[in-house]
Order: sequence, then structure tokens, then C-alpha cells
Amino acid sequence: MRPKLRVAAYAVCVRDGQLLLARSPAPDGTPEWVLPGGGMEHGEDPYDTVRREVTEETGYRIEVTGLLGMDSHRLVNDPRVGRRVDFQGLRIVYEGEITGGELRYETGGSTDCAAWHDLDAVPGLVRVRLVDIGLRLWRERPAHGRLENRPLPRQMNEE
Repeated sequence: MRPKLRVAAYAVCVRDGQLLLARSPAPDGTPEWVLPGGGMEHGEDPYDTVRREVTEETGYRIEVTGLLGMDSHRLVNDPRVGRRVDFQGLRIVYEGEITGGELRYETGGSTDCAAWHDLDAVPGLVRVRLVDIGLRLWRERPAHGRLENRPLPRQMNEE
């Protein structure tokens, strides 16, 4: 089993008590809400990654207004992937402010919809764990950029 590392950058964009999210299919096809963002291209700076990904997935341009923190997770033999895998993801979470563009859906990409959600409604959404981590980083703003007692992965099967 060959280890694999993926680095990605995401944005927490809150405006008027609402959070900007994109919708993406889970491995089983169930739609789930995600923070706008995604994987870095080789040679790309994470700051540029988050700005590019937010525009691709939502139509908005953002100004990065802060680094909220990082989250690292490891999946070993995750049943959602369906094969033997040792995967580590490093996710850089920024705060972003909308500076232009118009809300639109991504075509031909990893998401199919983007929308604003009331902060109070987010716990009721089908969402990935990173949405909760991003909101906690945004609310708590830990000086070291890492959450204490962060949520556990929903599914993980380590050897």
C-alpha cells in the first residue's frame, strides 16, 4: 500500500449571518455540502488555490482576510474508497470576503451547486466534517491554528 498525500485549501466565507457552501456528491452519490475549495495544483501557492477554487465552485471572487488554521486527517482502508489505501489530507482553511462575481453553479467540476446557508441551519445539513472544523476555526480562532478536541472522522477503519 503506497501512502498518498493531498494538500488542499478552503475558504470560510460568512456574510450577513450566512455561510457560503458548495454541494458535492459523496463517494456513494449522496449530495453533501462542503466548504468551497480544493486541491493544490503542482507549484501553486495555497493562497492562489483557495481563490481559484472559490471562483470555480461559486462564481465569486474573494479576498483572503486571514489564515484560520489547518486540519490534517488520515484514512487507512476507508470503506468509502473501496480499496486498500493510506491517504493523508492536509487542509488549509482561510477566511474569505466576497469582493466580486455572482453566485453561479460550477459546470463539469467536482461540485454541482453553491448556496448561502444561515449559520443556524448548518447543523441540519448533510455536510462533510470540514464544514464543522472550518466554522469552529472561524469562531474560536485558535492562535496556533489547530482545534483542540476536534471532531472525529465519521468513518475510519485503521489496521
